[in-house]
Amino acid sequence: MAETAYWEAIRRAHDEEMANDKMVIAMGEDIGVAGGTYKATSGLFDKYGPERIIDTPISENSYTGIGIGASMVGMRPIIEIMSINFALLALDTIVNAAAKIRYMSGGRIACPLVIRTPGGTAHQLAAQHSARLARMFMSTAGLRVVTPRGPVDAYGMLKSAVRCNDPVVIIEHERMYNMKEEMPEEEFFRPLEGAEIVRRGTDITLIGYNYNVHLCLGAADKLAKDGISAEVLDLRSLKPLDRETIRRSVEKTHRVVIAEEDEAPVGVGAEIMAAINEDCFFALDAQPIRVHAADVPVPYNARLEKEAIPDVEDVYQGALKALGKI
Repeated sequence: MAETAYWEAIRRAHDEEMANDKMVIAMGEDIGVAGGTYKATSGLFDKYGPERIIDTPISENSYTGIGIGASMVGMRPIIEIMSINFALLALDTIVNAAAKIRYMSGGRIACPLVIRTPGGTAHQLAAQHSARLARMFMSTAGLRVVTPRGPVDAYGMLKSAVRCNDPVVIIEHERMYNMKEEMPEEEFFRPLEGAEIVRRGTDITLIGYNYNVHLCLGAADKLAKDGISAEVLDLRSLKPLDRETIRRSVEKTHRVVIAEEDEAPVGVGAEIMAAINEDCFFALDAQPIRVHAADVPVPYNARLEKEAIPDVEDVYQGALKALGKI
């Protein structure tokens, strides 16, 4: 086992998959000579050359479209979009081509494409570089959407995504790239579907994805000091959504908090609440609680930015509310 940073895990997955299959290429802004904004492709340009590590112009719709076309004729592109905000510029090609081509071709044309992009609020990157758009991809039929919570998942999910014949959107988080975790030195893969219970509990379920899983774990530690046993569930995959694991956990604990950094309206949390109401309404002893960002563009001001997004204390307070303690 070796302690590995999130960005190092992603770089390792790139390297192994490119070595394994010459049809795997990577495309994105500054991913070549500069090694990527978050160093996730550092050193790979010298190793694989400009034909496989392709620095692109600042034109997300164009290079994403080129990657989609390449995937349809046998390549396996990994597209890096520097910020999920910029994925909006590529939305036409992602939604109208990548997500639909297999269905529209009657299964004759696959689109084995990976789109990696960081989302969420980092530190004073302001509204145009801090979007949380998981709900947008989650609502698109034909896409897989995964959100690795740490280096192990970041590595294993990227490797699985490269070998998947579906288009896969991997949503990372800008505050996680330096997060470290012990990781096996031998090759391994992580599934692209199925939620994971990362902490067992009996009194309340805390549901999160991506960076917010760590907020849930922090809140569970605080609840444990109060004598409350919290179960923490990492969604991992937003599409397909593992409703069965959610149902089993809620039926065990009877209370639930959903934590996300997204705004509340029409968000991932809203879909989770709908699933709970449909699948296990009568198992609930209290209404589900959502912990989410303020419904405002992310402020640049550091103090306002902090106020606009949830933290461990917010999840803890949400749990106390669900438990009837406040």
